[in-house]
Amino acid sequence: MADATVSSAATPPALRLLVLGGTAWLGGEIVSAALARGHEVTCLARGSSGTVPDGARFVASDRGTPSAYDAVLATGQRWDAVVDLSRDASHVREAVAVLEPASASFVFVSSVSVYADTATTGADESAALVDADESDYGGSKVAGERAVVETFGVDRSLVVRAGLIGGPGDHTGRTGWWPLRFAGGAGSSGADPVLVPDVPGLEVQPVDVRDLSAWIVASVERGLSGTYDAVGDRQSLTDHLAAARQITGHTGEVVPVDETWLEAHEVAPWAGPRSLPLWVPVTTHAGFGARAGGAGRAAGLVPRPVHETLRDVLAWELSRPGPVGPHGAGLTPGDERDLIAAARDR
Repeated sequence: MADATVSSAATPPALRLLVLGGTAWLGGEIVSAALARGHEVTCLARGSSGTVPDGARFVASDRGTPSAYDAVLATGQRWDAVVDLSRDASHVREAVAVLEPASASFVFVSSVSVYADTATTGADESAALVDADESDYGGSKVAGERAVVETFGVDRSLVVRAGLIGGPGDHTGRTGWWPLRFAGGAGSSGADPVLVPDVPGLEVQPVDVRDLSAWIVASVERGLSGTYDAVGDRQSLTDHLAAARQITGHTGEVVPVDETWLEAHEVAPWAGPRSLPLWVPVTTHAGFGARAGGAGRAAGLVPRPVHETLRDVLAWELSRPGPVGPHGAGLTPGDERDLIAAARDR
């Protein structure tokens, strides 16, 4: 594939795509974007994460088995591109080895977690990578990237290093927590005080899952090759939280606390139980959400305004079945009340 600027203005001839996955969040969005553009999509997956979007063909298969790809190879079909989202490098190696003769190109969705230096802001795709330690998420992605490029070659490979992915469907809770919290949908009212991290110099750049998916499909259409960071627009964490507050009309007090205080009170960064999402230690991770992103922009990735992503992920959070509240990231109402009381007693 040759490098190309991506545009989705005109619908190209239908392509045949094989998506290794397609039943979970990002995979399903990629499939939906491809179907909307008139492409023929086959999804090979176990199916344990859900169903594929209507219009896609589903092939049930466990990629950990020796015959994982027999059903799609038996058709004799040649694919315009294979799209792989795996975090297991052994699965990627097997896929590229078996599918290389049957596909014109290979797209591997990697991660900015492959970079060794998370402290430097403004770094690009030339930055050093972590070791290909397959017991580690970032290292396994590095090993997967190498397998793709070694087998398909640079001109037939597209490696997409995604940043934090957000928007509707974010099951991790990382991008949905703040608008949900400011809206009063996490066990409180929209006028209650909210605890926020006060971390000068920390930036975030979530990329909307819809923008990422559409860009990947458009890139396949135009024959884009190479390695690209796929990240949203950079903004300070303070501005991001202000945007989340603005779209909800939150009128309560904002209670800022610094990193030292959060760590002393055993509040975790990023995600997980008893956490404040999107916060990461600035001294070691200032660059994690502040990558250059210029190559992706030049190749056609256009992020939507962050207000739109926050608005839509909030609507999705409020539409989820079951109790409205933290899932995957954030504080319980009780923990937050105790923390705010402790912060006021300082």
